[in-house]
Amino acid sequence: MSSVETSYVPYKVKDISLAEWGRKEIGLAEAEMPGLMSLRKEFGPSKPLA
Repeated sequence: MSSVETSYVPYKVKDISLAEWGRKEIGLAEAEMPGLMSLRKEFGPSKPLA
């Protein structure tokens, strides 16, 4: 019988390999959605959606 070794990885995301793609999506949103950026500026420190 083979054993499967599991290890703990301290990421807060399911698939860390998607991080680069996610950063590109955030950059696109920042460029094309100025309203989003104003909300981030106003509410960012309180992190209401976290």
